[in-house]
Amino acid sequence: MNPLDFAGRAVLVTGGTRGIGAGIAARFLAAGADVLVCARTAPAALPEVDGRTARFVAADVRDPYQASAAVRATVDAFGRLDAVVNNAGGAPYADAATVSPRFHAKVIELNLIAPLHVSQAAYAVMREQPGGGAIVMVGSVSGVRPSPGTAAYGAAKAGLHHLAASLAVEWAPAVRINSIVVGMIATELSGEHYADIEAVAGTVPLGRLGTPDDVADACLFLASPLASYVTGAALTVHGGGEWPAYLRAQVGMSGE
Repeated sequence: MNPLDFAGRAVLVTGGTRGIGAGIAARFLAAGADVLVCARTAPAALPEVDGRTARFVAADVRDPYQASAAVRATVDAFGRLDAVVNNAGGAPYADAATVSPRFHAKVIELNLIAPLHVSQAAYAVMREQPGGGAIVMVGSVSGVRPSPGTAAYGAAKAGLHHLAASLAVEWAPAVRINSIVVGMIATELSGEHYADIEAVAGTVPLGRLGTPDDVADACLFLASPLASYVTGAALTVHGGGEWPAYLRAQVGMSGE
């Protein structure tokens, strides 16, 4: 039996209509899963692989009722819920000293509280079904190192990693919960974040930015039987991180 064959299994991907989320949805579709994606607004096109298309439901997962509705929609569509990928998140650059309190609150809501809403609703379903389920939190390196310019985002992602570890203990053995510590990823929005993508890629030991597929493969692994004894873990997907500044400053230590 192929442990990465998800035929007959149902997956919910939040924020699954573009960027990393769309890549995750496509990877599960390719593995045979039935996939539902949610976002606040409907996209021009849904993730599709070999003629199989993800279903969509509009939901702002910061609202606990809408988060629960997305979970219910998945169960109504497919009859079960085997895996959830809490991918929805993000934040624009902002000066922590001057940005509004409302901005900080919204960033933390989206990146920390929303995954908790979705996970609570998913757990209520998974604990009652044979085989339980798996939840994957899409975290960030911003949650494990300083995050200047996105301080609230980094703090929320740090909390998300801790949330996954705590829920893994509370909800075992029925449901496994893990997080992925994601590094710099190239998407259709990369130009908005990085002025010089090649220069940024040069700071990564593996010499490139990650791709949505890199993150998607990690999600597939953590949701699969291959990770049946993995829960409460944080899997780092960042190409080795970044060359330490003191090394790059030395003559002959270019990082290339």
